Amino acid sequence: MSAIDLRIEEARDLLRSFGFDKGRCNERAARVLLAMLGMTPESPWSAVRQDALPTFEIMERIRQHWGMDYKPNTRETIRRQTLHQFIQAGFAVLNADDPARPVNSKDNNYRISDEALDVIRIYGTDGFVLALTEYLVKQPGLVEMFAAARNMERIPVTLPDGTPLTLSPGGQNPLIAAMITDFCAQYVPGGEVLYVGDADAKLAHFAEARLAELGVTVDHHGKLPDLVVYQPSKDWLFLMEAASTHGPVDAKRHHELAALFADCTAGLVYVSCFPDRATMRRFLADLAWETEVWLADDPSHMIHLNGERFLGPYE
Repeated sequence: MSAIDLRIEEARDLLRSFGFDKGRCNERAARVLLAMLGMTPESPWSAVRQDALPTFEIMERIRQHWGMDYKPNTRETIRRQTLHQFIQAGFAVLNADDPARPVNSKDNNYRISDEALDVIRIYGTDGFVLALTEYLVKQPGLVEMFAAARNMERIPVTLPDGTPLTLSPGGQNPLIAAMITDFCAQYVPGGEVLYVGDADAKLAHFAEARLAELGVTVDHHGKLPDLVVYQPSKDWLFLMEAASTHGPVDAKRHHELAALFADCTAGLVYVSCFPDRATMRRFLADLAWETEVWLADDPSHMIHLNGERFLGPYE
């Protein structure tokens, strides 16, 4: 067995010892762990480091030292299928240098936790089993601690019906929170929030049965707009896109949404939401006719890209 293969097998055994499932004990997870620890095939476990690395640098270390040249499109798989579970278990920490960093930031980085590192460093020694046992006894508390830290950063939102909700701090979510609290209060009194997409969880709130009552059924939530709100008094369904960096209702998106909601019994109102005018200007030439524009920094005004209606659906 080569030095690379030996270290990979040891890393897999280590991950099994920490209680990870089969998918987090495969060779990919082992390579990710070895790269995060700054290991080379010749390194002893006592020499592990606590490096904070972005995903692309983890992949580069794997290419250099661990016999696998992962393609760029593998980065998301590594993040979702390995790093995410490491973080959930408290085994690794996301953005230890800045826990409030948005989840879609290019500066996101990952490192092994202090507690896990202390155990890993003595792997293969007489003290490993005792240290591991003590770690596993404390681990539920560690998981709660990391979850509490993440929850402190989340954005609290109250839906119009009084339902409390929290959104992760990254991506479009600050704008989505403003859409729920400010736009709905101003323009959709009595509105029912039927769908909220979260940049972190993708699905923060989904009233699937209520949408079905309106003739809307979807098999892939990614097709839905960022916010869907129904106004019973007018029988209007607001399809709202948050566009702080991308994704307003342009002609292509208007066509996609019209097709997705083709069987909806309510009238459809399309709204592109921007944080401010400066952001809107970047997309102004692309916005579709017969849609609405709303700015979070001037919430009592709207721009109407249509002629015959002030606000409302088109037949």
